[in-house]
Amino acid sequence: MPPPRALDRGREAFGRRRWQDAYTDLSQADREDGLGTADLERLATAAYLTGRDGECEALRERAHHAGLRGGEEVAAARCAFWLGFGLLLRGEEIRAGGWLGRARRLLDEGRHDCPEQGYLLVPVAIAQLGAGDPAAAHAIYERVGAIGERFGDPDLTAFARLGRGEAQAAAGRSSEAAALFDEVMVAATAGELSPVVAGIAYCAVIQACQEILDLRRARAWTSALTQWCAAQPDLVPFRGQCLVHRAEILVLQGAWSEAAAAAGQACERLAAPAGPSEAAAPGHPAAGGAFYQVAELHRLHGRVAEAEAAYRECSRWGRQPQPGLALLRLAQGRGDVAAAALRRALAEAPAPDRSALLSALVEVLLATGDTPAARAAADELAVLAARSDVELLRAMTAQASGAVLRAEGRPVDALTTLRTAWRGWQELGVPHHAARVRVLLAMTCRDLGDDDAAEMELDAARRVFAALGAAPDLARVAALTRAADPVGGLTEREVQVLRLVATGRTNRVIAADLVLSEKTVARHLANIFAKVGVSSRAAATAYAYEQGLV
Repeated sequence: MPPPRALDRGREAFGRRRWQDAYTDLSQADREDGLGTADLERLATAAYLTGRDGECEALRERAHHAGLRGGEEVAAARCAFWLGFGLLLRGEEIRAGGWLGRARRLLDEGRHDCPEQGYLLVPVAIAQLGAGDPAAAHAIYERVGAIGERFGDPDLTAFARLGRGEAQAAAGRSSEAAALFDEVMVAATAGELSPVVAGIAYCAVIQACQEILDLRRARAWTSALTQWCAAQPDLVPFRGQCLVHRAEILVLQGAWSEAAAAAGQACERLAAPAGPSEAAAPGHPAAGGAFYQVAELHRLHGRVAEAEAAYRECSRWGRQPQPGLALLRLAQGRGDVAAAALRRALAEAPAPDRSALLSALVEVLLATGDTPAARAAADELAVLAARSDVELLRAMTAQASGAVLRAEGRPVDALTTLRTAWRGWQELGVPHHAARVRVLLAMTCRDLGDDDAAEMELDAARRVFAALGAAPDLARVAALTRAADPVGGLTEREVQVLRLVATGRTNRVIAADLVLSEKTVARHLANIFAKVGVSSRAAATAYAYEQGLV
């Protein structure tokens, strides 16, 4: 028997999900004989799945025109839909509208009753959701689902369930949303969906789970997505927006090196694409999210200048750089600036964004000594937690409430609440947050006179911070740890103050950390200057580094 033709090999490879082979063989067949509409669609899909986004777009345009020439109006409309939908996902709404309008005209003029009519309803529902009308979006997605069921189209049915879940989440019905998301993911993991739709579903569900603060689901489906990609070696996984979601989850999990790689790739894809056909629209929100994750990692590692630059890029691309930038300002000793920025952000923040901003505001207000305002922010956070059944929000609330209780002089109550917060973060697998709670526990134990317990909590936190490379947190732990062998004639308390000065903290922040008055901190600082022979905070910081205190 003669060897199979390139076209036959390409079709077989496509069916077996060997995307690179499918792309190579179908491309060869196209050069030799030219491809028909259906095979051009296959080649476009193989190009997309192997990371050739620009080629995919060009091939879909060819398939569209081939369908028009051949009188295949439904196929031509389907190609136009995917061209428009891809542009819509990249934020290019004007071009997207043109292609989607063409697809709709082809189907309407031909009076075609087909699944593609349902696909064209999806962008309409997305627009309703974006306009803040989840009820209208939900109704449209129910029509999409009915069409999908009538034609036995699993991709369209998955789109409908995904959209209904997003509408339920936007309406505040998180449990109903989660059930729909799980059903979509079951179809994806079982191989019931086409690869393009499966990839869209994975990314959308992970994003939605993060928006409703369902970290367990976001992490579970990210793991499933990783396995799905691994089963298709030729697949180029994690497109721009999906890379951002992956980076966010990896940061929480403590996989900071992997998170940095994912966020960096997302920045390249979304802000500096390889070709003009792949260009992200100006102000693309996903690009801002990518730069925000880069900035957060720099902040957590203590790279202040790099963090500052990345937060500026984040803002340039249209993403609010809070609460990260405010926490950077706090670390620089500019607590008042940080508090003002967070209050401004809260004044315009939608409900899903308020929890992270309130949590940061509690930290900033306690550091600046405004305990009553911190109590008000913590109480608002508790109200948000009471309205939902989200573990992450409960852990966040317990941490904020425990910190405020300690500042209010209620260490016993603080200890109980902080233990709840620590268990919450531990169960969620968020090591950095759990370790920061242990620092609060150490300070509370010290308030109660139990220095041994405090040292053990600090030692446990130190190990986590060292593994993560969290330099600012390590410096703070070092400042709070008892000095076994003070240098330069400094007392244990003076060493603690010097270490905190070396991290850039102001006297007010140091006073809050060590539960002292600002006047006492100033006196300690004067004694330090005299004992080590310096006359400025900068010189004292240099001395601390020379002596290995930081």
